[in-house]
Amino acid sequence: MILGLRTAIVPTPDLAAGKAWYAQAFETPPYFDEPFYVGFAIGGFELGLIPDGEPGQQGPQPYWGVADIEAEVARLLGLGAKPGQPVTEVGGGIRVGSVLDPFGNALHLIQNPHFDPAAVR
Repeated sequence: MILGLRTAIVPTPDLAAGKAWYAQAFETPPYFDEPFYVGFAIGGFELGLIPDGEPGQQGPQPYWGVADIEAEVARLLGLGAKPGQPVTEVGGGIRVGSVLDPFGNALHLIQNPHFDPAAVR
């Protein structure tokens, strides 16, 4: 079962410059700051900056929350989706992966035990 939007990932080749800009834009410092990922808590959701993506006008990549990422990937594949990015642990018990919908669009999923629905505004 898809639980709702959780995270938007923004490719940012210059992570230090991206961190500074988004901290000003959203008027908040990051809560997670590592060379591989910078995370901001924005209104109960996550804005994540990654250094190894390709920026473009198509915008951020939304990640939809799930309780059991393997079960949800299997369910979506059963509905005709194609495999996308494999399920990967990215730290802190957070797991991400994706499938491609029947039209070729990526559907990104995240299983995040730290997500707090009560923090959503």
